[in-house]
Amino acid sequence: MIFQSFKNFIPDSYFFVNSIFFRSGIAFILSICIALIFYQKIICWNHRKNKIGEHIRDLGLVGQKEKEGTPTMGGIIIIISALIPTFFLSTLDNVYVMILIVTTLYMGCLGFIDDYIKIKYNNKNGLNVIGKIFGQIILGIFIGSTMSFHKKITIKKIDHDPIKNIQPHLVEKEKHVFKTTLPLIVQSNSFDYACILRWYNKKWEKYAWVIFIPIVILITVSLSNGANLTDGMDGLTAGISSIILLTLFLLSLISSNKNLSFYLHSLYIPNIGEIFIFFFSFLGSLIVFLWYNTYPAQIFMGDTGSLTIGGVISALAIITRKELILPILCGIFFMENLSVIIQVLYFKCSKRKYGIGKRIFLMAPLHHHFQKLGYHERKIVNRFFIIQMMLSIIVLILLIIN
Repeated sequence: MIFQSFKNFIPDSYFFVNSIFFRSGIAFILSICIALIFYQKIICWNHRKNKIGEHIRDLGLVGQKEKEGTPTMGGIIIIISALIPTFFLSTLDNVYVMILIVTTLYMGCLGFIDDYIKIKYNNKNGLNVIGKIFGQIILGIFIGSTMSFHKKITIKKIDHDPIKNIQPHLVEKEKHVFKTTLPLIVQSNSFDYACILRWYNKKWEKYAWVIFIPIVILITVSLSNGANLTDGMDGLTAGISSIILLTLFLLSLISSNKNLSFYLHSLYIPNIGEIFIFFFSFLGSLIVFLWYNTYPAQIFMGDTGSLTIGGVISALAIITRKELILPILCGIFFMENLSVIIQVLYFKCSKRKYGIGKRIFLMAPLHHHFQKLGYHERKIVNRFFIIQMMLSIIVLILLIIN
């Protein structure tokens, strides 16, 4: 961390600058400034040169042709403006910070390759599906393996001191790598992956990673593709992702504090607070992007941005032990995914059975179905925002009431 280099030159009274929240605030402002500068440059440059404009495939949607030529790959700026403050202001030897940095760079590169193929060769399909999914699986293996085997990754359950029996005096009771959050279904909101194997044979509980890593892979693939599919309307993915990030921040804030995690029945995760800097850096870059991406969009994020956003959200949920609540919290992303899967399967099955392919939705992903029904793009986006706020509130309620 850059601040640590100045410790010998700063008086002790100024050590407040080392506060997580102070650094997070600086990171937020810095990411906004960086993003504002770069977006203005890209938009102005593209107006003059028209080099990175989006090629719109004709889907018969209202207002589609007006988007032709809008600069794309704004996701590169999201990544740059999120990572620069993180590198300068966070503790880079923190394992959680490193997972997030690797995830951002890796998914950014995967998305960049996809966008490059689309722009360079005018190929709307970009990177083939198998290559994209294989790349996401590799990331899932990396995150799952790191969370399973890294020695500095621990979980601690906070409880009353049984001797003093005083609430403010808390004691760390247990450590376990494979515990996660699951509200209502289990006691104290926590679920142990090892119990699945322990039910069959108690000696097998040390192999809980066999269950954990495939779940991480499934979440990573589903969420990154979900964010990618949702990126079909101005401001939709960026707005929904901002709400999800704020929700995950509140949940990680609880998990980072012994007292809060105790009173709100949450797992206490040591050293998780360092990711707040990344949270606010990424959030600042998303907010600025949303400023230029709202209808009518001046810039698109491309797959560079959407795949990165999905990967980052899945990584944040996994390292804060909230991955099992993602079907609710990221319900819109999962529904967009599901709508495409249902549409494709039903079309193929009906074609095999009747000789003519039939469709359930007027168009998939789901947001295009509503567009075909005649709803304006802005109304669809605003209502999806409202749904996402409701989902976030439901998650917060579920985790607090138990």
